[in-house]
Amino acid sequence: MIYLHFIVNPISGKGKHTITKEYLDTYFLEGQYKIRVDYSEYKKHAVLLTQNAIAENPDVIIACGGDGTINEVASCLVNTSIRLGIIPVGSGNGLASNLNIPRNIEQALAIIRKQNEQAIDVGKINDRYFFSNMGLGIDALIIRKYECFEKRTLSAYVKASLRASAEFKPPKMIVKWAGQEKKVVPFLFFVSNSNEMGYNMSLTPKASLSDGWLDLLIVSKLNIAQKMMFGTLVLLNKTDKFKKAERFLVKELEIVLPEATTVDLQADGEYYHLDNSTISVAVLEKALTVLVDSKL
Repeated sequence: MIYLHFIVNPISGKGKHTITKEYLDTYFLEGQYKIRVDYSEYKKHAVLLTQNAIAENPDVIIACGGDGTINEVASCLVNTSIRLGIIPVGSGNGLASNLNIPRNIEQALAIIRKQNEQAIDVGKINDRYFFSNMGLGIDALIIRKYECFEKRTLSAYVKASLRASAEFKPPKMIVKWAGQEKKVVPFLFFVSNSNEMGYNMSLTPKASLSDGWLDLLIVSKLNIAQKMMFGTLVLLNKTDKFKKAERFLVKELEIVLPEATTVDLQADGEYYHLDNSTISVAVLEKALTVLVDSKL
């Protein structure tokens, strides 16, 4: 019997999905599957629910939500034998899109039934994980403002981006990797494990979840006209045309903010404030097993 444990964020996306045990029982026959369902009630609650689920030794833990919920669940499964399933009912759904997991709930459940699995890389920032991307530049401020909107929609994201662009002051950074050292004052400092960041937008279209590398994108301080041009290229998924964008493949990074004592960052679309100014970033190769329709 296959034990499937679902962690559901009931307010993900527009909060209109109805993923209940009764609903799931119509897809997973009794006698072949054991089904448990828990519902998260507040930020980080999915972490506690996942930890409790792990103690029951399920075969798969399925995150039903957006990138934030997926991050909370997946972070508990890194370097374990328990596989991650995803039902993307959030707003951006960047990781699910990269994994070709459809937003249609029935189609996503069909992938859970198939039990096809793939090991993917994981990003690590100090003591926390990311699976899609992280950033220390304007994107951190965008997410901070985005979280203030009652509804997480693409229009809300665009509004947050415009407000952040008007306020953002690039910090000074010293970045070290593979024997190199670079001093930057970046408008955007973006590290990606996946080729999509949500809403079908991408800053790193060539990134791969299973190549053992992280894609680093640095965009230096911009004037108003350059900000408008870059924003347009982001919406068009053509940031590779932007001449001030520098791209690197990295396995480890050390980032120091010499004039700061704290740092704001975003990881998988969630805002964090860290009480230090030195950040270590690394890739953990093939550290998470995910259920997928077919291998990437």
